[in-house]
Amino acid sequence: MEFSKFLKKYQNLPLLNTDLLLTGETDPRLLRVQLSRWVKAGHLFRLKRGVYAFAAYFQKVLPSPYLIASVLTRPSYVSLEKALEFHRLIPEAVFTITCVTTKRPGRFETPLGRFSYNHVRPQLFWGYDSVMFEGQAGAMAHPEKALLDLVYLKAPRLTRDYLEGLRLQNFEKINAGRLLEYGRRFKKPRMLHAAGMVIEYMKETTSTEKKL
Repeated sequence: MEFSKFLKKYQNLPLLNTDLLLTGETDPRLLRVQLSRWVKAGHLFRLKRGVYAFAAYFQKVLPSPYLIASVLTRPSYVSLEKALEFHRLIPEAVFTITCVTTKRPGRFETPLGRFSYNHVRPQLFWGYDSVMFEGQAGAMAHPEKALLDLVYLKAPRLTRDYLEGLRLQNFEKINAGRLLEYGRRFKKPRMLHAAGMVIEYMKETTSTEKKL
């Protein structure tokens, strides 16, 4: 197949999966050779085995980073710092897409962004929903789960200074009841304690702001 015909046929897709591309192909080996050549020519990016995206010049649909995150490692969901930014719980921009997975941890450096995957046991793989971003689906942690994932995976000791360093904001987006429920579901005393500390911090901060 000529690249111009391939482009016309698939340009409306944000990502290209070889399982889809090979459907109905009379010679799958030929298509794989063509894909390899188009990558070398700079027409396509190879994000991982079997997953491609058009180079920027040819992109008609920009792939959402949350869609890419869900495809690079399955199962996974966006959590930790990137989910906190998505929910506007922190003011800083986060340039690495931080994720949770039951598979091996790892990092992907791609032309379409940096993706970091943190491993959790299957028993802790919950607390997320499918979200639509620019018309494309991705899996995103609830605000409460993103906070607790961050504590569980990255904060060896939760202190008030640590919470202040996060610069948490928009407390109305955090459901205190759900936060406590999720803290219990970890089945670790420190996680329930962490949920309580966050709730207390939110109350104290809100009270102080009202007095000012």
